[in-house]
Amino acid sequence: MYEQLLANLAILLLAGFVGFAVISKVPNTLHTPLMSGTNAIHGIVLIGALVVLGRSESPSLAEQIILFVAVVFGTLNVVGGFVVTDRMLGMFKTRKPVAAEAETNGQAR
Repeated sequence: MYEQLLANLAILLLAGFVGFAVISKVPNTLHTPLMSGTNAIHGIVLIGALVVLGRSESPSLAEQIILFVAVVFGTLNVVGGFVVTDRMLGMFKTRKPVAAEAETNGQAR
């Protein structure tokens, strides 16, 4: 049992290092598509946690707490990811000059 836990922790640690190495080399222009992909992955994690929580016949209190925390963190990641992606996409929108906005609204300077 402890060997399996140790193996899982080693995989988690290695995945963290590989993920950091990959993300640090991504150019700025690719961060928005990368965030969209990450949102999809977090959505899958969220659905998985809900399925496990719903199919457990008699989960212990510890399992319920862990699954609830997984659902909350998954939801925060999905919502936060979409907010960040929306802000990043907003940076690429062109803005009207201030004088043109005033004329459009019927206000002259």
